[in-house]
Amino acid sequence: MRSGGRVKVPPKLLSFLNEEDEFLIATHINPEPDAIGSSLALSIALESLGKITVLYDRDTITEMYRFLPGCEKFTNSITSPSLPLILLDCNSLERAGIEGMDFTYSAVIDHHETEKDFGDIKWIDPESAATGMMVFYLLKELGVRITKDIAVNLYSAIAIDTGTFRYSNTNAEVLRVGAELIEAGANPAYISKNLYETWSEKRFTLLIKALNTLEIRDNVAITFVTGDMFKETGTGTEDTENFANFPRMMKDIKISAFFREINNNYWKVSLRSKGDINVARIATLFNGGGHKNAAGYEIKASLESAKESLLTRIIQ
Repeated sequence: MRSGGRVKVPPKLLSFLNEEDEFLIATHINPEPDAIGSSLALSIALESLGKITVLYDRDTITEMYRFLPGCEKFTNSITSPSLPLILLDCNSLERAGIEGMDFTYSAVIDHHETEKDFGDIKWIDPESAATGMMVFYLLKELGVRITKDIAVNLYSAIAIDTGTFRYSNTNAEVLRVGAELIEAGANPAYISKNLYETWSEKRFTLLIKALNTLEIRDNVAITFVTGDMFKETGTGTEDTENFANFPRMMKDIKISAFFREINNNYWKVSLRSKGDINVARIATLFNGGGHKNAAGYEIKASLESAKESLLTRIIQ
């Protein structure tokens, strides 16, 4: 929701946050810094207003993101499903891994293009570069002071979803918010180092193996990682974060598709694109979703069949 080009926070959401005293804050499975940082920033802010928050994610925060202030607050169990829910950076219980739970009241704050029906209050703004941007404006409306811990979390959230201010969703508004977060204590060099320069040798070895699978068909770059590759390198699924982005560096590549094996003949597919190519629409054909230039889905099929299914949808 925008007014005069500026983000407008829904009044109903502000009333909800001001009136309730306790909240369950949850985000999507396999969380990255936009999900983690947005959740932490909102939790810190609400607690500064005297509220009580419980932070939930089904999956453990990976080591590479544990520099984010407050990440130890996350739990992977829900003991109070009666608490009002705030769902961040996703808009369905399935995406958060908590389907089947019954919440008395819920609010959704998200910037993904693919929208679901869940939420008593829904603030979904696909024009926002990151959910962290939305939380920044929300905290402003709540009158919360941006502390250093909040600034580090929100800057990291925005940085990861803009490719550290390189992607097409970077604009003057994003840079202004980034500058304000730096003034509040976020250190760009420290954050960039933690996001991009703390790889283990085994993770780098896994990347080499993935890039050695590169196949290019009609300006589509396809790479994959199998379960055997994880075993050979002693790595885990979290080590493939950002692998889909590397083939997109080639000037003639329009779409990069990365296939990660979840189980036998079961694949998680991450799509990245350039310019006006909307991979979120492609992902929805497989019951997935995401952003215009970054989306994903899961598919049960042999690797070759999964590749052909994707290429057929792209050609259409």
